[in-house]
Amino acid sequence: MNDSLVIAGKSYGSRLLVGTGKYKDFDETRAAIDASGAEIVTVAIRRTNIGQNPGEPNLLDVLPPDRFTILPNTAGCYTADDAVRTLRLARELLDGHALVKLEVLGDPKTLFPNMPETLKAAETLVKDGFDVMVYCADDPIQAKMLEDMGCAAVMPLASLIGSGMGILNPWNLRLIIDQATVPVLVDAGVGTASDAAIAMELGCDGVLMNTAIAHAKNPVLMASAMKKAVEAGREAFLAGRMPRKFYSADPSSPTSGLIGS
Repeated sequence: MNDSLVIAGKSYGSRLLVGTGKYKDFDETRAAIDASGAEIVTVAIRRTNIGQNPGEPNLLDVLPPDRFTILPNTAGCYTADDAVRTLRLARELLDGHALVKLEVLGDPKTLFPNMPETLKAAETLVKDGFDVMVYCADDPIQAKMLEDMGCAAVMPLASLIGSGMGILNPWNLRLIIDQATVPVLVDAGVGTASDAAIAMELGCDGVLMNTAIAHAKNPVLMASAMKKAVEAGREAFLAGRMPRKFYSADPSSPTSGLIGS
């Protein structure tokens, strides 16, 4: 079955996107990403060297752009101007690379998105020729505004970044998914494989995660579990779950033609 994830006109076989931070070293980073099967890896430009600091270890030596789609992000940015400046730098470092992840944070404690600044930055970046995947609140109205603005994908949080709390508001996610014509990916809050599976069963087009893998006791094994969870959740969504029946049972075996009846 050909069921590719298409973002900004490019097809990907994996619907799991992973971050590159919080691992103990670059070797563990690469091993976990290989186990995840991810093709898109996100990199915090303000925290990770991809060439802006000559002489320091370069992540691109471990995750070469000819093997992975590098998704520069604006983690650590709290204003639209900082986010735009950061992604313009990333485009220079990556030879004109247009696909980016925008996140503009509201405060350092919750890392909740600052939506007015996010909308402002998204508008500027789209006009500047970027393909913008945008971290946002699970607000259907603002998600639609970002889509109408021309963003390539909307990425509502499941719960706070790094919290591992899973999907706290599945109803809002469904509202966003049902109205969207661009990919919707859960970003932030996934804690374990069942969270990823639930996101996919709801109809999300993909899941992005970092801490759930990097802070697991065995990151490589957790990456493998997340790969399987995303695949299983997607298959379950495509298969179509049985209707819920709250007040009646439905026997698995036929009730007609029973022996002795």
